[in-house]
Amino acid sequence: MTSAITAIVLAAGQGSRFRAQTGQDKLLAPCRGRDGVTRPVFEQVLVNLPTCITRRWVITSPARSEVIRLARAYGCEVLLVDSAGMGDSIAAAVAASGPAAGWLVVLGDMPFIQAASIERVIERVEGVSVPVHAGQQGHPVAFGPALGPALMGLTGDRGARAVFALAEVREVPVDDPGVLWDVDVPQSLEFR
Repeated sequence: MTSAITAIVLAAGQGSRFRAQTGQDKLLAPCRGRDGVTRPVFEQVLVNLPTCITRRWVITSPARSEVIRLARAYGCEVLLVDSAGMGDSIAAAVAASGPAAGWLVVLGDMPFIQAASIERVIERVEGVSVPVHAGQQGHPVAFGPALGPALMGLTGDRGARAVFALAEVREVPVDDPGVLWDVDVPQSLEFR
């Protein structure tokens, strides 16, 4: 039942390595997507979410007005947080989103993931579903409904990796290097 899965797009981080090199918010940096269209990094992430995911939450800071505008333009609920910590953001989003068939945690700086890869990850969400490319686990990661309390218990800057120990982890093989490709430095804006 993929329509009841809630996507949580994390967009509250500072992106300090990228900003140090460019003075720019990496989420708003122009990026040519795999479809050949140039959009901001964050918008590419939203475009790549499959249409079957109708519940979408974006977690960001109050100062990111353009990220908020884009999120709303793509039909996302917006949750504003003061913490840039991944754990805090996930916990707040799961609590705010309410009951779900599961949660798909999407990083706002991963613009090259194919929608088909995301669809494979959410085909069966019971424990933890994680895409694997070239032997490496990537993103986004889906968590079944039983893991809601554990996700709401996350804090600080640590992500949800600790939750992996609480359930069966289903590795989903994908032929998609985008599941490993985040934009932390300007050189990562060009997908190869």
